[in-house]
Amino acid sequence: MAQRKNPFKRHRFPREIILLAVRWYCRYPLSCRDVRDLLAERGVTVDASTIHRWVRKFGPEIRKRAYGGHRSWRGLQWHVDETYIRVGGRWCYLWRAVDQLGQLIDFRLTARRNAKAARAFLRQAR
Repeated sequence: MAQRKNPFKRHRFPREIILLAVRWYCRYPLSCRDVRDLLAERGVTVDASTIHRWVRKFGPEIRKRAYGGHRSWRGLQWHVDETYIRVGGRWCYLWRAVDQLGQLIDFRLTARRNAKAARAFLRQAR
């Protein structure tokens, strides 16, 4: 059995600090600068761009492990918004799923507005 490589190898900060920063950024409505300030209060000096790189590198894996193998927004309130917009000279329907905090969950651009397109979007957004 092949041994997995350590994803935290060659990082200056310990694994616990990186995971804490990424968890704060993903869990709470904080910016990278907010996370930087929270870490600075605890004696850890790190740049906001470094936190952003950590979130891009480790965030998807944390989300995958937190939600398991499926993408579920169960427990959150979210709403679907639909509008008609012009894209490249053609009219299209833009469907958006937005959570209770106003954060975009998912979107879909379709040429048709019918039950099949609506079901496809809801399947994609859940």
